[in-house]
This record gives sequence, structure tokens and C-alpha cells, in this order.
Amino acid sequence: MYTVAFSGPEFLMVYNQKRKGWEMPGGSIEDGETAEEAAVREYAEESGYEISVVSTMDIGSCHVYAAVLGKKIHNGEMASGSFSELPDELAFDRSEYDNVMEWARNAVK
Repeated sequence: MYTVAFSGPEFLMVYNQKRKGWEMPGGSIEDGETAEEAAVREYAEESGYEISVVSTMDIGSCHVYAAVLGKKIHNGEMASGSFSELPDELAFDRSEYDNVMEWARNAVK
């Protein structure tokens, strides 16, 4: 599961040192958590920001959440950056994000 969170036209990504690229904050669901609670927790852990989830999409391999970026609550586990377009240096294949980005952008409008 991962989340695409927007602040206006820009979205936040985190830099994964192990994978040597930018990615959306995400992870797995812990015992006793709903998938949405896990998305909020993982986003805060990795980026240090609060989010408000507005929509969910099942892309087959995982669920993706569209959210509005909230305030910074602490320093995240990873470096973060705001983007208006996907950066060249991605941790995952760009094709995974093609449909997701348009969907998420429309969901938060």
C-alpha cells in the first residue's frame, strides 16, 4: 500500500536510500489496523507529515490512497521532497505511477 498526497498541484515523495530513488510513502498493515490507518501511519513515519485520505484504488498488486497533505509533525525516517511531476530517479518503475497519478490528482480536487 502507498499514498499519493497533494498540497495544491504538488505531491510529496520520499527518497529511499536502499532502492536509490524517490517513491510514495507506504508499507504494510499491522495487526489491529485498518488499511487506511496503516496508510496514515506509514506516511507519517516515512515523511513526517499528516495526511487526510480521500479515496482508495486497488491496482492489483496493492492499494493506493489519494490524500491531502497536512502539516509536518516530526522529521520522517526518509528525506522528502515536493514535486509537480515525477522525478527521473524513481525507486519503482515509472509505469506503475502512470494511471495512479492522474487518478490521485483528480480525487483530491
